[in-house]
Amino acid sequence: ESQIQPLLQQVDRYLYHMRLSDDVLLDVMARFQAEMVKGLGRDTNPTATVKMLPSFVRSLPDGSESGDFLAVDLGGSQFRALEVKVFNDGKQSSQLESKFYPTPKEVIQGSGTELFSYVADCLSDFMESRNLKHKKLPLGFTFSFPCKQTKLEEGVLLSWTKHFKARGVQGTDVVSSLHKALQKHKDIDVDVLAMVNDTVGTMMTCGYDDPRCEVGLIIGTGTNACYMEEMRHIDLVEGDEGRMCINTEWGAFGDDGALDDLRTEFDRELDLGSLNPGKQLFEKMISSLYLGELVRLILLKMTKEGLLFNGKVSAALLTKGKIEMKHVSAMEKYKEGLSNTKEILTELNLFPSEDDCIAVQHVCTIVSFRSANLCAAALAAILTRLRENKKLLRLRTTVGIDGGLYKTHPQYPKRLHKVVRRLVPNCDVRFLLSQSGSAKGAAMVTAVAYRLAAQRKQIDAVLAPFLLSLETLRDVMNKMRTELEYGLKRETQDRATVKMLPTYVCGTPDGTEKGKYLALDLGGTNFRVLLVKIRSGRRRSVRMYNKIFAIPLEIMQGTGEELFDHIVQCIADFLEYMGIKGARLPLGFTFSFPCRQASIDKGTLVGWTKGFKATDCEGEDVVDMLREAIRRRNEFDLDIVAVVNDTVGTMMTCGYEDPNCEIGLIAGTGSNVCYMEDMKNIEIVEGNEGKMCINTEWGGFGDNGCIDNIRTKYDKEVDEGSLNAGKQRYEKMTSGMYLGEIVRQILIDLTKQGLLFRGQISESLRKRGIFETKFLSQIESDRLALLQVRRILQQLGLDSTCEDSIIVKEVCGAVSRRAAQLCGAGLAAIVEKKRENRGVEHLQITVGVDGTLYKLHPHFSRVLQETVRELAPRCDVTFMLSEDGSGKGAALITAVAKRLHNVGQK
Repeated sequence: ESQIQPLLQQVDRYLYHMRLSDDVLLDVMARFQAEMVKGLGRDTNPTATVKMLPSFVRSLPDGSESGDFLAVDLGGSQFRALEVKVFNDGKQSSQLESKFYPTPKEVIQGSGTELFSYVADCLSDFMESRNLKHKKLPLGFTFSFPCKQTKLEEGVLLSWTKHFKARGVQGTDVVSSLHKALQKHKDIDVDVLAMVNDTVGTMMTCGYDDPRCEVGLIIGTGTNACYMEEMRHIDLVEGDEGRMCINTEWGAFGDDGALDDLRTEFDRELDLGSLNPGKQLFEKMISSLYLGELVRLILLKMTKEGLLFNGKVSAALLTKGKIEMKHVSAMEKYKEGLSNTKEILTELNLFPSEDDCIAVQHVCTIVSFRSANLCAAALAAILTRLRENKKLLRLRTTVGIDGGLYKTHPQYPKRLHKVVRRLVPNCDVRFLLSQSGSAKGAAMVTAVAYRLAAQRKQIDAVLAPFLLSLETLRDVMNKMRTELEYGLKRETQDRATVKMLPTYVCGTPDGTEKGKYLALDLGGTNFRVLLVKIRSGRRRSVRMYNKIFAIPLEIMQGTGEELFDHIVQCIADFLEYMGIKGARLPLGFTFSFPCRQASIDKGTLVGWTKGFKATDCEGEDVVDMLREAIRRRNEFDLDIVAVVNDTVGTMMTCGYEDPNCEIGLIAGTGSNVCYMEDMKNIEIVEGNEGKMCINTEWGGFGDNGCIDNIRTKYDKEVDEGSLNAGKQRYEKMTSGMYLGEIVRQILIDLTKQGLLFRGQISESLRKRGIFETKFLSQIESDRLALLQVRRILQQLGLDSTCEDSIIVKEVCGAVSRRAAQLCGAGLAAIVEKKRENRGVEHLQITVGVDGTLYKLHPHFSRVLQETVRELAPRCDVTFMLSEDGSGKGAALITAVAKRLHNVGQK
């Protein structure tokens, strides 16, 4: 013992630069993290040494894969063909049959054509031996060299590594070369679906057994790692949804000099003598292809300096490649003492003493320990990145691992695990050894690609009816136009689905309005009372004071008397609050339900919409009902001048700012439009002079079946489950109250087909109305990462994967896009009618808009506007957001009505 210590210390001093402290490793980790960021950036990638190549593998196995797949594996010392059967039997089992073929030197260093012909011949032989020639099978191709991919089934070779040198392959697509070689075999029919790197194959193989596996690591002849990166960080690929596996190609880390301070004289000498000097420098410090040679160079120098073997340099020590990794591994089997070391050195004609054996064993330990340390530092950088991407304090993940060095070296796995855990204490890492390696992984990638392609077809089929062509939209526009005409004509009015109700609002504001007005606004779950002060002249302005009151469900669905008593109670509270209880003010009543009006202050309710159900109201005059309730209370009196629909209020509010505004659109909980129509076209009202605002009540469009060709089974389910089945069909396809419910129906269907949430329909998904339209707006927001989409779905009790979130987002997009397009088609019919009314070639007009869907949804307004532009190209339509639409509008209508009334009296 006493003599061994100085000897080991001597070796330690000699190899001082190979002993890396944790501080140095943390520094290497930081350098590698910076290189990853460089590799992911579009502008910095060309100069990055770590290439961070996108693999186009976007999904890990989910256990539902099944089928029969072929794989070929090229990249190690042997070539391998496999048949992989994957069973979806709940046990996630797979069967593997494979055959190894040698890769002769003349093939791997000959021409590319010869190389791929050889691969095709071996595959043909394998299929013959497995009796597979009659089958058409999908094939996965594991090709373990740096490739640039632009899709899953193609890869352009960047450079050969690991002794391969076939001519004419670099810069070409290896998949098409394989295709060409396979085509010469007329007797086999194989479809190359995916090309993968061996690291990706390893991750996929382990991912099949452990769904947490999102890193693949190879430590063998070569070394490399891959991991699942967020798409939004990958500049080199379009799109920012979901994740994609990135093949880091980390072997080249340090090729720009970033590791020069850690490279020893032995590393430099080894590099100069290699096939690719100056390249793959990190790999040369880590992989088993080079560790034996490093040990030889160290032993040679120590012997020359008289520190070993009495200074006798044998021929073996001078021969490159004479000491291999298997020797190093064998010498590090401490349990067997020094016998292995003595035997190996003796075979190399070195006749060692016991001290020599101890020193050599120590050299081997230092060299392989450094490899594990460096590998751990780079892996720790990847784990940290995963943890930060997921915004987690602690990450639980699995690293799938393969490679001869890791599998055969007696100490390597233990050392690697220990260092990784020290460097990233906030990651709980499981290391999973890949049983059947990268080739099964290629079959798994192919199986996943196969599953995703089949799923894609099914999802596309479900969403296809929501994609409306320009032709279809033009058809909707023409049908809407026909229905508008029906509603205006005396003989067809009573059976028209679009009611075209006259509002008796005959003018828009001219700026002379002034005075104090009260306004009521009833149309949703909230009720508002407002005091509006209008000033005219140069200092024209509108000032408003309001209070919002809730309407409880039991009152919405109770008796009419209770509803109107509740409204009057709210007015009393407001007058008290404002201190104006004695004043008899003119009042405008915004009542956002279909009414037949005989004059501006008479409105008979046609039918409730939007969840209201109060009894004894339909067919009654709502102004009378309000007057009755005021009388019952007997505390104050009001002059009810006008009853107005919210669309009209919106048009008036915008008309106050822009005299060109002659259309009001609401796209919110409900959907409706009003516009100024020429009196001569309104057959149901006396008189031919001037204009009157028509409340179209277009939500009922299609109730006669005229748009059944575009209604999907989901629309029918939503309609049948609603309070007013068979009514307001257009509204049910376009308004906020129903879009979430359509999405829910689609999600249930996709889940039943096994395309979402692992086929499990959660309790919450079964609840009507659980999927609110505000979730659509949130989910479709472009700035939202999928993590946040998952969070929204989790609030709904839906445990979603990353893929699920992408599909849900797509469903939301299809439903809301169709809603905006249909709404646009209806509006196009109205602006075209206005253009013809005016008899102009080109119409300039403003549409006043209000409604949460239009205001809050990230894409609705844009799609709506695009649709109107395409369908009515001769109309130049400006969209104006109504600031506080219907309440202010009611006051303005009251003011305009007062003004017109006074003019009439004079």
